[in-house]
Amino acid sequence: MRFRVVVTALAVAVLLFSAFTGTARAETSPQGANDWSCRPSAAHPRPVVLVHGTFENMAINWPAISPLLKANGYCVFALNYGGAQNGLIQGTGDIAQSAQQLSAFVDRVLAATAAPEVDMVGHSQGGMMPRYYLKFLGGAAKVKKLVGLVPSNHGTGLSGLVALGRLLGLVGPITDACPACGQQIAGSSFLAGLNGGGDTVPGVDYTVITTRYDEVVTPYTSAYLSGPGVRNILLQDACPFDISAHVGVILDPVVLRMVLNELDIANPHGRINCLNPLG
Repeated sequence: MRFRVVVTALAVAVLLFSAFTGTARAETSPQGANDWSCRPSAAHPRPVVLVHGTFENMAINWPAISPLLKANGYCVFALNYGGAQNGLIQGTGDIAQSAQQLSAFVDRVLAATAAPEVDMVGHSQGGMMPRYYLKFLGGAAKVKKLVGLVPSNHGTGLSGLVALGRLLGLVGPITDACPACGQQIAGSSFLAGLNGGGDTVPGVDYTVITTRYDEVVTPYTSAYLSGPGVRNILLQDACPFDISAHVGVILDPVVLRMVLNELDIANPHGRINCLNPLG
């Protein structure tokens, strides 16, 4: 347990160091993302849209996945949502309004790339919020796959959101100005509406990647989805000794490999080498 806490703290420290040294400013795209001249290849015909989580922003959330996807031949795009323009803290606003921002961004990506659909990778709220877009804003016609990393699909307890705020040094926004926080509490009216009638919509493939050590989305099984076209993956089923928690998964090489596998239409679901996942 103590070692896991240390690893989580180190992951948070890396992200916050980038943020407060100016290398991960909110308005700065993560490395590899938002090349609006990029055209998808036959091998990777769908652009990938990265959707950050609560209290995060695109620069803080995607320092590992964005350049990795770019290096593997994907057109990669990322946005900020749910916060003041250029604000360091994003993802706190009303989730339905954030989904509208995502909708507009996807339309921009499709127009720029001439692709018929995108894939999405989202962390925490960013793995759940797109489901509102898919279900209520016509996104199902524009998205082929949604890969959620520790997504808050069925909510969490308030203690989980407080834990995230404490990890990031942002307890204040939880109680002061975070509509998205209340909407992600298990049993909220927002989640009842989102999950009513089923977790999924036809035509979209869903992957959930979670960890039994998630201290924010609790219990970790609340991330799982039910329905056609769903793959629920527990990190420890592939690598039992991997102790990454809620924040650490976005830097975890095993999770990065899982994301590559889930997006690769030519060679999906490849085996994971826990000792050398990106080798």
